[in-house]
Amino acid sequence: MSARNISSSIYCYYVLINRANLNQQSTKVLLSVCFLDDKMKEDENCPLPPMDGYPDCLEKLKWMKDMWRSNPCYSDHGVNGSLCSNLIYLSEGGLDRAVVRDTLKSLDPSLEDRRDFRWIHRRIRSMEKIWVEAGRSLSAKYDLTDRKAKHILVYPAAVAGGIARDAFRGGPLGELVQWSDLISTLYILGHHLHLSGNFLADTCNCVHFDVSLTVYLCLSIRCIIRVLDTFGTEPDFNHPTWAQKHNLMSSFGRLNLIPMQFYTMFPHTPDNTFLGFVVQHQLSSEETERLKSIRRKNQALVYGKRADFWQGKEAYLDIIHKYLEIHGTVDNSASIPSYVKNHGIIKGTEVQALLRQSKVFVGLSFPYEGPAPLEAIANGCAVLNPRLHPPQSSLNTKFFNNKPNIREVTSQNPYVEAIGEPYVFTIDMHNSTDVERALTAILNQSIEPYLPYEFTCEGMLQRVNVLIEKQDFCHSTGSWPPLSALQVVKAEAHTSCKQACQEVGLICEPAFFPHLNSANNLAKYSVDCETSEISDSHIVFPAYRNSSKHCMFQSDPLLFSCVRSDHSFIRICPCRDYIKDQIALCKACI
Repeated sequence: MSARNISSSIYCYYVLINRANLNQQSTKVLLSVCFLDDKMKEDENCPLPPMDGYPDCLEKLKWMKDMWRSNPCYSDHGVNGSLCSNLIYLSEGGLDRAVVRDTLKSLDPSLEDRRDFRWIHRRIRSMEKIWVEAGRSLSAKYDLTDRKAKHILVYPAAVAGGIARDAFRGGPLGELVQWSDLISTLYILGHHLHLSGNFLADTCNCVHFDVSLTVYLCLSIRCIIRVLDTFGTEPDFNHPTWAQKHNLMSSFGRLNLIPMQFYTMFPHTPDNTFLGFVVQHQLSSEETERLKSIRRKNQALVYGKRADFWQGKEAYLDIIHKYLEIHGTVDNSASIPSYVKNHGIIKGTEVQALLRQSKVFVGLSFPYEGPAPLEAIANGCAVLNPRLHPPQSSLNTKFFNNKPNIREVTSQNPYVEAIGEPYVFTIDMHNSTDVERALTAILNQSIEPYLPYEFTCEGMLQRVNVLIEKQDFCHSTGSWPPLSALQVVKAEAHTSCKQACQEVGLICEPAFFPHLNSANNLAKYSVDCETSEISDSHIVFPAYRNSSKHCMFQSDPLLFSCVRSDHSFIRICPCRDYIKDQIALCKACI
């Protein structure tokens, strides 16, 4: 057999599926399977290449040895059961480079004939020019040439259920928005996207993919999982033993992952990773010109497509009606006040036109943490954002009851609450004086459209590209974010690291916890430990008791937490800076 060189690289294969397949819940999972392709010569003995730093590769080879006959497509691709053929098969495509694309049209065959993907397809097609322009703009600012293309299987099982069916009837769109934007982002960035409607069937079709895997095999490789998690998963809920011991009940929890493997919709949980979505504020040139011609009126648009969201809000709406004509996009006019001009369920471009006409976008306190308030301010429409009394969480609110966190939601949308006036007025909807104060201020101001960079197409492209290139939970080599970004802050008793970092204009970065989890390293930051011990008895370590210099270090790395506090301990917090309007990335991260 003639010698054949196999180029040195790591070939990564990502699988995007829905967690419904794992535990019957509608949370999504991003799996990546990385295969070793190390420089070697194929000969009669075909010795194994070095495996240092690639713990999963041997397992892949063993699986191929036992299972290559499970599907005829392996032999069609040259696999004959020998070690050499397995190595070659797993390494094919290793030189494939990701090139920023200038079209999304190639996605059409995967989307256009599939009923459950209609809404996703429509959004992707309507935003194609914006995505292409954003890709070109990002390429002009940063070198995106030396990147490896990943093969990505997208399995949005959520769209096969009620969410997709209800999308055109006033149902929630948040998950569909995120799926659409993630598909567009990955494709524009030059990765190979495979859209699946049947995960177990399609993953066994190696005509499309580079290895045949089932979800169960994938899940045995813990470091490669990513979970798209709208409301976030806190470390204590994620840890099976801790959650059981402390009776933290959630069918979404106990996955035993590194908490940063959970990807959220908003940047509300620093223990997790912020993935986000895009607010569609840019339109075609024709639509843009049409919107420019629209003049603001003394009108308000209410945030609530389902009539039951309006129940019990009559007094609040009556106050607003004294100042403004009220419009709605509601599924049932019979259950809303008679003075509301209801447009019914309409297309996104029509909603944007209404926002351009309106001076106020009226929150009703539910739904929580949706994209609509950002769409409003992106169209120059101020937001009434109801404050929640008391803050709502899984401890006191049915909606959050099964969520794997106890994060307190202080208003209908805490992210826009932080943006603040003059764009967002967080009000007590049951206090007429507070509501009227906000309305008076809004009617006496003029604001320009505003959208944080992290919710633009270019911002999402930048963020996802860096995460795919840099974030690695499988190998201990290298450090990301770079250690140079670390700033150590002490959190007083009863104060979490999230709070302590925020108070000095920083964000808690859990990737730095392992570095601070030793007396020698703490000494570099003026924390002197006269005595110390290692324990998993608390979720606030590393820390020390206020009354002594006895330091406590965490023995279980899955219990590092940015969000917990304790009355007995002063926490040692790993903080970092961040790019303005791009909180997922530190200033040295790009």
